[in-house]
Amino acid sequence: MAGAKEMYPRVDFLYLSEEDMIKAGVKDMAGCIDAMEEMFKLMKIGNYRMGGANGNSHGTMVTFPEKSPFPEMPVDGPDRRFMAMPAYLGGKFDMAGCKWYGSNADNRGKGLPRSILMLVLNDKDTGCPVAFMSANILSAYRTGAVPGVGFKYFSREDSSTVGIVGPGVMSKTALAAIMAVRSGIKTVKVKGRGAASLESFIGMAKEDYPGVDFVKVESIEEAVRDSDIVYVSTSVPTGSVDNYPYIKEEWIKKGAMICTTAALRFDEDFVVNRARNVADNVKLYEAWEDEYSPDAFNTIPIPAVYVEDLISSGKMTRDQLDDLGDVLTGKAPVHRKDDEIVIYSVGGMPVEDVAWGTIVYRNALEKGIGTKLNLWETPKMVV
Repeated sequence: MAGAKEMYPRVDFLYLSEEDMIKAGVKDMAGCIDAMEEMFKLMKIGNYRMGGANGNSHGTMVTFPEKSPFPEMPVDGPDRRFMAMPAYLGGKFDMAGCKWYGSNADNRGKGLPRSILMLVLNDKDTGCPVAFMSANILSAYRTGAVPGVGFKYFSREDSSTVGIVGPGVMSKTALAAIMAVRSGIKTVKVKGRGAASLESFIGMAKEDYPGVDFVKVESIEEAVRDSDIVYVSTSVPTGSVDNYPYIKEEWIKKGAMICTTAALRFDEDFVVNRARNVADNVKLYEAWEDEYSPDAFNTIPIPAVYVEDLISSGKMTRDQLDDLGDVLTGKAPVHRKDDEIVIYSVGGMPVEDVAWGTIVYRNALEKGIGTKLNLWETPKMVV
């Protein structure tokens, strides 16, 4: 593989299909949670880089106009975009990489996922590719594992009831993360919009977690009431907060943890005065606030973005949004008071893909999985 200096100038890299990724352990949720926890600790000491001027950008997105004079140019539509998400992560990972994907909600009518993702890993010194891998499952699992770190620390150890709003792919991996860190789960309540997705989710979950009672509910309130852990992942139009799923404080069990990777709103008074607000990486939300202020929450619908808006307007102070890394490194307590309600926001970062992708790539190397491809024997243009 590239990176072995004695091979230069020849460059080979490893191609890993989706099936290869599965064989290499991409679905090892417990291992992925451990990787995310280590990643957050490295981020806290600054041993990482992402894009943007402050090194904390989610990525660079290509969107399309509502109308175009060019017949071949795509036009705007639900979840229609291209995105590049570059990062470097140090420590035991010591790898650079970039996740690249295209997204279009119309893909579902063609039997395709909404987003089709690939991850390239690169040698940190030469930039040579070392791996090119299918990243849909990888991305889904790291997206579940980041909530998993939060479930491990903030949810009650005796948690028994889970509420899920939005039974999609992200909720499947979030449920896997919950089950990996909380063995006492007995009941999972699920709220969905469509019968097909709801039946599919519950059918899969019953096979994976026999002995757990899965209950269909009709409202967000039913999913939230009496739940120790609530996970929300729904796709809704941005631009108006009225479109976002809403949770009322009185529905929430004391000591419950609420996690979202997508749109979710609460009453301002609850967020400001009683909720414990935690972000996976505060600097990510500060970067979004810089880009989309003063009303970033209208564009990025995650609760920690709302907190950043309230901080910018003077309604909250900076110390009212905790960083997960501070908790993991002991700089902030796991709980600030008894029976606090934790709102844990997950924004998604390319360092997560690089972290888990690096481990899966090394597993593949060790097990002889994947296809070695040659970039060149000798480069024809050397500048």
